Amino acid sequence: MTDDNASPDDFDVVLPFAPTDDAAGSRVLRLRPGGVSTGEVRPLEEGKPMMGGELVRLERREGAPMLYDVKVEYKAPAPAVKGPAQVATEAYRTAWDRTFRTPPS
Repeated sequence: MTDDNASPDDFDVVLPFAPTDDAAGSRVLRLRPGGVSTGEVRPLEEGKPMMGGELVRLERREGAPMLYDVKVEYKAPAPAVKGPAQVATEAYRTAWDRTFRTPPS
C-alpha cells in the first residue's frame, strides 16, 4: 500500500514471527522511525480493558506477503499506579487499630 502524501521516513511495519504462549495472538517485530522493537498483537476483546499499549489496524503490505503496515487507531494511557489496588475497608482499619494501637498508659 502506498500513500502519496507519506514521506519515505513515514513507515511503521510489523513482521509476525511466532504465536504467543497462549496462542491467542502473535509475537511481532516492529520497525518504525523510532527504532526496532518486539511486541505482541492480540484481538480486541469486548469488556477487557487495555492496560497501556496501542489499538492498531494491520494491513497487508503489497509485494511483501509477511509484512503488515501498522495504522495506530488509539494509544491507551499506561496505568498511573503499578501494583494492586489498595482498598482499606472498615474491617481492615479495625483489625489494624487492634493490632498496632499503642497500649494505654
